[in-house]
Amino acid sequence: MAERLQAGDGAPPFRLPAHDGRSVALADYAGRALVLFIYPAAGTPGCTGEVADFVTAEADLAAAGYALAGLSPDPPARLADFAAELAVTFPLLSDPGLDVVRAYGAWGERVLYGKHVVGLLRSTIVVGPDATVQLARYNVRASGHVASLRRALGLG
Repeated sequence: MAERLQAGDGAPPFRLPAHDGRSVALADYAGRALVLFIYPAAGTPGCTGEVADFVTAEADLAAAGYALAGLSPDPPARLADFAAELAVTFPLLSDPGLDVVRAYGAWGERVLYGKHVVGLLRSTIVVGPDATVQLARYNVRASGHVASLRRALGLG
């Protein structure tokens, strides 16, 4: 199982392809705070709802100084279709090898339909302008997660 990050830890560096063909790195956010949310699969009902909630919250997060990026194991072409479907303007990052998922502690045991399985944990990591973790939430529910995160960040 991947070790979960805690507030104050250094955020692991990454460089990944995005849905729009760009290559995006943690270093691109130097001096800015980043909300990095990790979700299992583009196009599933839970992930679609969660990403739609982040699309709705993007302006408020930006006004409060937070950039936004999503991360899943989906290939960039699938993420491009998903981004077009939901009018996503922030990067959706592709991590098919799960290296960044594991580095950010979003891989582990969870209960799925009453069974214990090992897999990707829906998670959100808030990285501060100095590349340290400000907040780490693991195994969150898709529904209501963005509202809970907004409250934790003092945004309502």
